[in-house]
Amino acid sequence: MSLRVGISGYGLAGRYFHGALLASVGFEVVGAVTSNPDRIAHLKEDFPDAMAVSTIDELIALGLDLLVVASANTAHASDAIAGLRAKVPVVIDKPMGRTLEETVAIINVATEEGVPVTTYFNRLWDSDILTLKLALNQGRLGNIFRFDSRFERFRPEPNPASWRERSTTVEGGGNLLDLQPHLISTALHLFGPAELVHASVRSIRGYADDDVVLVLKHESGVDSYLSASAIIGAPGPRIRLSGDRGSIVINELDPQEPLLRSGKRPHDGVWVEDTRSKAELYRGDAQEEYESLPGNYATFYSMVRDALQGKGEWPVTTSQAIAVATIIDQARELSIR
Repeated sequence: MSLRVGISGYGLAGRYFHGALLASVGFEVVGAVTSNPDRIAHLKEDFPDAMAVSTIDELIALGLDLLVVASANTAHASDAIAGLRAKVPVVIDKPMGRTLEETVAIINVATEEGVPVTTYFNRLWDSDILTLKLALNQGRLGNIFRFDSRFERFRPEPNPASWRERSTTVEGGGNLLDLQPHLISTALHLFGPAELVHASVRSIRGYADDDVVLVLKHESGVDSYLSASAIIGAPGPRIRLSGDRGSIVINELDPQEPLLRSGKRPHDGVWVEDTRSKAELYRGDAQEEYESLPGNYATFYSMVRDALQGKGEWPVTTSQAIAVATIIDQARELSIR
């Protein structure tokens, strides 16, 4: 029998980053919280038997094996805690909470109720991150000392209709909460614990923070330079990993998001389409292609499915969520000094 899942929120995240991937690994999407007519139509198009409901309590009442929280950041904690109090395991889209305090509050309820909770750091299964893990295992770059990771684009005119762009950080808006969780989580995943030594969190366009640069010093000796900006006219490469024997550069974003947005999805948890990002190995003027690995976000939900069935571990631990939330809180404090 399929595991029954409900999704709180059926916008971009709920529809493409959760609904499509859940279905691809065998979950049955039975309902979603949304009152938006367009999103109700999308839900019926994607899952004809699913119910559109108005509240999180109505969704929980459908009898869920899993609750996915893909609502606005302001509702993450309340939605997740409602599910946990009802003894339903919960996946929360990043960030788990808007602050460390909110993140810890969610985890404390999960511990109190004895119900698992995890957060959706899907970029751990990007082609570029999987390729870097391979490169680190192979040791071809020698002693690793610097990691540059970016989500940069040029959008000089903000979108006033986007809650992420018009909301304050307190309300859950801005790139510190939208994109930096991806950059921080992958840096910690690759290089281990780190101290935040520099943070610039600012708004260039007058809305939510849209230009955020963080520098981490890892206990392993690696420095991570993390840039999330909507106002860079000449975006840098997505990834540059440097050691004393060379650098790997990946210019392109992982192709899974555009594939999902176009309506494609993995089949039985595996992509038919090519999901590799082109990687190149540089040693000064010498350059060669570095074989990259395919990305697969469906791995996250394959692991969730297996964990629910007692066959494996949850894909992202609560300690990982706390580590990311801690750095985000520190970035706010450090940036305003």
